[in-house]
Amino acid sequence: HFCILIQIDKEREGEQIDKALLKNVLDIFVEIGMGQMDCYEQDFEAPMLEDTGVYYSHKASSWILDDSCPAYMLKSEECLKKERDRVAHYLHSSSEAKLVEKVQHELLVNFSTQLLEKENSGCRALLRDDKVDDLSRMYRLYHKIPKGLDPVATIFKQHITAEGMLLVQQAEDAASNQVILGFFDSQVLIRKVIELHDKYLAYVSDCFQNHTLFHKAMKEAFEIFCNKTVGGSPSAELLATFCDNILKKGGSEKLSDEAIEDILEKVVKLLAYISDKDLFAEFYRKKLARRLLFERSANEEHEKSILTKLKQQCGGQFTSKMEGMVTDLTLAKDNQNEFENYLSNNPNAHPGIDLSVNVLTTGFWPSYKSSDLNLPSEMVRGVQVFKEFYDTKSKHRKLTWIYSLGSCQLIGNFEAKKIEMVVSTYQAAILLLFNTSDRLSYSEIMTQSNLGHEDLVRLLHSLSCAKYKILIKEPISKTVSPNDIFEFNPKFTDRMRRIKIPLPVVDERKKVVEDVDKDRRYAIDAAIVRIMKSRKVLGHQQLVSECVEQLSRMFKPDIKAIKKRMEDLIARDYLERDKENANLFRYLA
Repeated sequence: HFCILIQIDKEREGEQIDKALLKNVLDIFVEIGMGQMDCYEQDFEAPMLEDTGVYYSHKASSWILDDSCPAYMLKSEECLKKERDRVAHYLHSSSEAKLVEKVQHELLVNFSTQLLEKENSGCRALLRDDKVDDLSRMYRLYHKIPKGLDPVATIFKQHITAEGMLLVQQAEDAASNQVILGFFDSQVLIRKVIELHDKYLAYVSDCFQNHTLFHKAMKEAFEIFCNKTVGGSPSAELLATFCDNILKKGGSEKLSDEAIEDILEKVVKLLAYISDKDLFAEFYRKKLARRLLFERSANEEHEKSILTKLKQQCGGQFTSKMEGMVTDLTLAKDNQNEFENYLSNNPNAHPGIDLSVNVLTTGFWPSYKSSDLNLPSEMVRGVQVFKEFYDTKSKHRKLTWIYSLGSCQLIGNFEAKKIEMVVSTYQAAILLLFNTSDRLSYSEIMTQSNLGHEDLVRLLHSLSCAKYKILIKEPISKTVSPNDIFEFNPKFTDRMRRIKIPLPVVDERKKVVEDVDKDRRYAIDAAIVRIMKSRKVLGHQQLVSECVEQLSRMFKPDIKAIKKRMEDLIARDYLERDKENANLFRYLA
C-alpha cells in the first residue's frame, strides 16, 4: 500500500500516474474481502487517510501564512474537488465521505479561526467589500462541517450590528447638532435602515442559501439597533412618522403606487424587530387619525393595504381599532349624506351654516379631551340641528363633541379685500368674538371662550404673532402673556384670496407614552390572572417568565412593572402568597 500512497501523493502534486493500474490494484483489496470491506479499510484506507491528513496539514500550514482568505478558500475548494474525482477514478466509493471529512478537517476546521479572521481578507473584510462570490464559497465550504457556519454567522451579526449602530449614531449626531430630526432626518435614518435590510437579506438569500442561522443572525442584529432612541424619539415613533410621511398628501417624495406598496412592505418587516409594537400602534393610530379626519391621506387603498400587512405580521387584535377608524370614515360620509337629505326635507331645521359632521366610534379612536369651549352663537344652532337629526337614527347613543378636531371656513372682511380663512374651530371661536368687540384683553377672551391657559396661548399666538397677523397684540412681541390686549386687524391683507392659518401641533409623545403605559398595566394584570387561573399555584420566577413570554409579542415588559402588578393583584384579592413560602403564589377563585 505504500507504493499506492506514493502514487496518490504524486498525483496530488500534479504528476501523471496510471489511474487504471491503481484501480485494478485497489479492486483486488475489495475482492480479497469476499464481500467484506475489512481488508480494503484496514490495509489501504486507514493508512491512506492518515497520509492524506499529513499531506494537507503540511499544505494548510504553508497556505494560511502566505495566502489571503479568498485564495486559501479557492485552493481548498479545488483540493476537495480533486479528492472527489480521485474517488470516482480509482478509490472505492465508500471512501469518499471519510476522505472529504479528513481534507475538510485539515484545511478548514483546524485553521477556521485564522482563516475567517484574517486581518485584511477574512470574513469581516469580505462583508465590508461586498465580496459576494467569496462569501458564497465560504458558505459552500463550511455548511457541511458540523457547527462550521457558527463563527461565520457570528461575524455576520457583528458586522450588520456595527453598520446599523453607525447609522443610528449619524442620526443622533445630526439631532444633537440641532438639525431638524422630527421630520427629515428620521426619514433618512429609516430609509437607510431599509436599504441595509435589503442588502443583507440578499446576502442571506444569495450567499448563504437562506440558512436559518443567518436569518437568526440578521434578526438579532436588527433588533439591537432598531430599538435605539434617536433625538429623544423612540424607534416606534420614528417608524410611525415614516409611514405617515409616505401615506399623507404632500409627503417628502413623489413615489409611484408600486414603489409605495414596496416600501410599506419593507416598513412592516422592520416592525418585526421593534420590541415596543404597542407603542408603534399608538403613534401610528394618532397619525392615522389626523390623516383621516383632516383629509390628508393621499390614497385610501394604500391605507388599507398597510393595515392588511400589519394584520398578517402582528395579528387581528393589533389592527382592529385602525380598521375600525377607516370604516368609520366611510360610514361618516354616508351619515353626512343622510344629514343633508334630512335638511332638504325639513326646511325649518336649517343650521344657519354649512355643517359637515364626522360621527366616530369612541373605542376605535385615540382619546381626545372633549373641551368645555363656549361655542359661538353662530355654531350652536348647527350642533342642535345635528343632534335632532341623529336622534331620529338612534336615541341610545350619546354624542360627545370634540371641537379640537374641527375646522371652519370664515370670511374676513378686511379693508383691502375679503379673504377666506381656513382655521380650527378653536381659532374660529376666538375670531368670532371680535364681531361684537373691538378690543379684548387676554382674560376677557379666556372668560368668554372658556378655554384654558395652555390652549389659549397657542391659539392667540397663531393669530397675532405668526405668519398671518389677523389680530393686533399690545404690546407687540413674539410671545403671548396674560396682560396682553388684542384687537381685530382691518389692515391685514394677503396676495391669496384663501389662506390656511396653521395651529402648531402639540407634541403628543408624552401623552402617547402615558396611554401605552396605562394599557400595559391592564395587559400585565390580564396575563398574570390568565396564567394563575390555569396553573392555580406557581413560583415567583415561573410566573414572571411566563408573563414575559405571553406579552413579548407586543412589548418587552419591565420586570419591576410585573412585580408591582403582582402586589396590586394581591391587594385586590386575586392572588395570595403562600404562608410558608413567600415566593409561591396561589390563585384566589
